[in-house]
Parts: sequence; structure tokens; C-alpha cells
Amino acid sequence: MAIYNHLKGIPELPDLPHIKKKRPKEMAVVDEDNCTGCLACVPFCPVDCIESVPKEKYDIPIPPVQVRFNECIGCKVCARVCTKMTWDAIRMINIDTFEELYNITID
Repeated sequence: MAIYNHLKGIPELPDLPHIKKKRPKEMAVVDEDNCTGCLACVPFCPVDCIESVPKEKYDIPIPPVQVRFNECIGCKVCARVCTKMTWDAIRMINIDTFEELYNITID
């Protein structure tokens, strides 16, 4: 019984990782023209939704990063890291504005 009480506070893990529990209020958007591709933001993302743009898109040695919008939780960590450590290439956009600008619906 003592073991059960000790483990009672541990939440159950989801069946699928990277599933958002609610719609974010803001979305991280990368300014690809300003991004150096340094990847400084990648290890700080709590849901691991930042990746390099495929090399086929640009003919440059180090491509910029992109955010997988369907996985982003709008935590703002990547934007803060980019502002403090590199070039301020990630900005947060209100989710309604984002959906209108990019014609993407975020659940």
C-alpha cells in the first residue's frame, strides 16, 4: 500500500508523444531570411518541434530552421533563446492571426 501511495501522483504517459492537450494562444514562426541555421533553439524546445528546413529548399550550406506547427505548444522558449543567443529570428504570433496569414487551422 505504501508503494501505491508513493506512485499515485505520477501522471499516466500519453499513448502518442507530441499530442497537444489544448490549442496554443500563440505560434512560433521562424523568419527564414533572418535565421542562421545555428540550431541553438532546437535543444530548448520542450516538444521537439523545431527542425532544419530540407536542404532541397535552399541552395545554401546551412539551412534555416522551421517549426512543425501542428506540434508547437506556443511556450515561447525558442523565441526567447533565439533573441538572447542568436539573431532574433523566431517571433510569436497570435494563433488567430497565424491561421489567417498562413491559411492553416491549428487544433
